[in-house]
Amino acid sequence: GGGYPMWKQVVVYGAAVAAETLLLQWLDYRHLVRAHEDDLHAFLIALQFLALGMIVGARALRRPPPAPFDGNPQARAALGLSPRELTVPAAIAAGRSNKEIAAERQVSPNTVGTHVARLFEKLGARRR
Repeated sequence: GGGYPMWKQVVVYGAAVAAETLLLQWLDYRHLVRAHEDDLHAFLIALQFLALGMIVGARALRRPPPAPFDGNPQARAALGLSPRELTVPAAIAAGRSNKEIAAERQVSPNTVGTHVARLFEKLGARRR
């Protein structure tokens, strides 16, 4: 015959069925919305209040950022720690030896040992 090839007929038929299905779904959706219009409005308003409550709650419960650590000058003064002595505890906490600390600060290991001994005495510590 002089008609369309078979695959073109299938494509046209499939497109027509898809268009009809979309039309029926759209009509069913419109019917559903009209039948439950009040419920839909209440749901949308509830969603808006939920979002508003989450935003307000998040802002109200937000903690202010912590103040930057100032090194606790009152405690340093009370313990009588010198600025030189204060450089040593961080290095000790990082696991460095007296020799490593001395090399970093370009002082002798004996000076670091003295700082460590004074720190232990002032802080009441017995060991690293």
